[in-house]
Amino acid sequence: MKFKFILYTIRDGILTITLNRPDRLNAMNAEMAMELIEAFDLADADDDIRVIIVTGAGRAFCAGADFANGADTFNYEKSKSEASPRLNSLQSNSSVYRDVGGLLALRIYQLLKPVIAAINGPAVGVGITMTLPMDIRLVAENAKIGFVFARRGIAPMQHLRFFFLG
Repeated sequence: MKFKFILYTIRDGILTITLNRPDRLNAMNAEMAMELIEAFDLADADDDIRVIIVTGAGRAFCAGADFANGADTFNYEKSKSEASPRLNSLQSNSSVYRDVGGLLALRIYQLLKPVIAAINGPAVGVGITMTLPMDIRLVAENAKIGFVFARRGIAPMQHLRFFFLG
């Protein structure tokens, strides 16, 4: 399977998904999140895959949201107009607006197979919250974990509401 921002490797019934933007410390953008959702869809449909491991390329697991777009990173109207058709269909199937991190977390939660987070380095913001619905989190000794939403002047992602409030 060929993706732009993730690596998808199957060996002996184990799917390893590697976040593959090491130059950006695997910072999450909408396209990467949608690739992850697609990868999880493929994994659920493949009976030969028994378990999924998610890790990061390079020295980080995921540095959080990619803020390369500056203030437009959280511009709902702009992101909606630029979103992929799949993202728009996922949004229209929900009565609650969820950012792409929220949609990703919900997809992980719905997986039919166990998911292991192999946190090999920094996991910040969405980089750690996306692991909340995973079954197991293994963390390297040198990894740093940060729920830094308030320090960035943003509210936690919509998917946190799902996990903490039901």
